[in-house]
Amino acid sequence: MKSLFCLLAIIILSCSIFSCRNSKPINLQKTDTVAALHNNGINIAFSDTSVADTTLLFVHGWAINRSYWSNQVSYFKNRYRIVTIDLPGFGQSGGNRDKWGTREYSNDVDSVINQLQLKKVILIGHSMAGEIVLQAAIDNPYKVIGIVGVDNFKNVGVQQTEKDKKEFTDAIGQMRKNFKGVATQWFNQQLFSKTTSPEIKKRILNDVTHTDSTIATSTLEQGNDFDDLAKLQQYKQKLYLINSDVTPTGTKNMDAKKIPYQVFYTHGTGHFAMVETPVEFNKDLDRVIADINKK
Repeated sequence: MKSLFCLLAIIILSCSIFSCRNSKPINLQKTDTVAALHNNGINIAFSDTSVADTTLLFVHGWAINRSYWSNQVSYFKNRYRIVTIDLPGFGQSGGNRDKWGTREYSNDVDSVINQLQLKKVILIGHSMAGEIVLQAAIDNPYKVIGIVGVDNFKNVGVQQTEKDKKEFTDAIGQMRKNFKGVATQWFNQQLFSKTTSPEIKKRILNDVTHTDSTIATSTLEQGNDFDDLAKLQQYKQKLYLINSDVTPTGTKNMDAKKIPYQVFYTHGTGHFAMVETPVEFNKDLDRVIADINKK
């Protein structure tokens, strides 16, 4: 059982879990919360702080929601336009579709960028959203000026063996039978650290175990085919990572392919540094943004 949880964690941390677009601009008044965007008939709930020259667009990870960026909204909102979204199937967004892979989610991000007419966008993606924002950056090369991964891209270019694939299929099967039990054990064993507070653990587990289990499981299953190394080569720009140092970030394959990257480490945190150590995380993100703006 432990190996199954390890494999699921590797898939989440490496971001290997994972068109017709609605690009017609809409006119909206800027408010804190507007749930009025749609992509191919599915509602996308989002928050939008104000108009500014540069936009920070935050995309949450698996089975949580946009509220996890509240510390970052408070810290950055006086200098940047901040947009946070609930990915379809999670939070307050709709769940009326049956495809939940990286391409579908990146199309949702594309739709938000286009409908809000965002320019000079920095995409910040936690966990599985790392690959989502990478694909969205490739889709929008003249609008996205940088991407930041949060505790992801830790095993770029590592291929799954046949044994890995079988164990992953078995893990998905177990999750379909007992989503709450499997998810709870997985997070406790692999995604929390010794320093993760009981309050944060409780919040995360409550959100995860109350999400739509069919969509959450399908998101893991359908997103397990993204070639992160090839996509980073296609992106050609520098990848910024803010990763926990509790689990290693493997950079061997990025080095071999001469993919530009920079890793900032948050010490001792679990998978959710933006809520576990927001002060340290915000300082790291500030440094990343400053480097992106130099260009």
